[in-house]
Amino acid sequence: MKYKFILIFIISFLAVLQATAQLGGRYAYTFLDQPISARLAALGGNRVSIADNDINVAFVNPSLISPGINNTLAFNYVNFFAGSNFGSFNYAHTFNKVGSFMGSIQFMDYGTFDYADEAGNVSGTFGASDFAFNLGWGRQLDSSFSIGATAKFIYSFYEGYNSLGMAVDVAGTYQSKTGWTMSLIASNMGMQITTFTAGQRSPLPFNLQYAISKRLAHVPFRFSFVYNHIEKWDLTYFDPANPPGGVDPITGEPIEQSGLSKFGDQLLRHIVVGAEIYIGKNLVLRGGYNYRRRKELSIVDKPGMVGFSWGFGVRIYKFKINYSRSTYHLIGSPNYLSLVFDIDSFSNKEKVNF
Repeated sequence: MKYKFILIFIISFLAVLQATAQLGGRYAYTFLDQPISARLAALGGNRVSIADNDINVAFVNPSLISPGINNTLAFNYVNFFAGSNFGSFNYAHTFNKVGSFMGSIQFMDYGTFDYADEAGNVSGTFGASDFAFNLGWGRQLDSSFSIGATAKFIYSFYEGYNSLGMAVDVAGTYQSKTGWTMSLIASNMGMQITTFTAGQRSPLPFNLQYAISKRLAHVPFRFSFVYNHIEKWDLTYFDPANPPGGVDPITGEPIEQSGLSKFGDQLLRHIVVGAEIYIGKNLVLRGGYNYRRRKELSIVDKPGMVGFSWGFGVRIYKFKINYSRSTYHLIGSPNYLSLVFDIDSFSNKEKVNF
């Protein structure tokens, strides 16, 4: 029990410091907050508390870096919008008495752009990319409680501009005897070391989250719940074309939110829900809903499926393949693909599930 209180205090203290350092405005290295794993994207967000030896979950929740993912490799790729794409490569290994470690390379490639003058004459091309080199560590403190941290070394270049930065994720997870898994995760605490332009230092996309999940004992079903941005209550983004309270159909003016309506809207912007349905041993179906994404990115009179996500996982021989689509806008949905395999499984030392 004492471990829980100590870790909660440390994470909360660091979160207060990081939140105080953020003065608002634009953020640097926002690619760090993009879901890369197909499983996490299908569940609606980027972080969960699911302790089933998934290296891609441990990538974003370092308290779940454990011996269960020893010698596991994961490749993640996302075909994003407008020719951009991103992904990661993850590998985990456990050392006796020290703990379990995971190394990762994360990238985002924005494609190739043309140099052109006012008349549209092309004189060349340039690129833009983000990279993060991550080293994570996790350790089981007792039968119920585990902790972990991930250090991130970040490099970004956009044409002739570049920036270096460092960040850290800190997390703790509690697993009850009745099957509940709960995590407290403080992600992207850090700063730019060198900035793109002199005197313009931006905060990182910090997020303090509480995540909970449970797989039902007698039904092949798991639910996931994530509460994002504990450190900040009002996440409302006011878009004149898509106001939070909607538009009056008669006057065309934004509807002012108040009372319970305003409270409910602000509360739901923190919440992401997801579910998994297990069909046999080799197939799992997934779905999720992100209210904030729907409110910020959907068109008022044609919201479609914005905010919803779905996917599946299939096991073929020694490989686990996960695929998902997450609807950000009516123009299309990114495709997420993950390939995971346990090297030890080729020597009949199998130990991981979906």
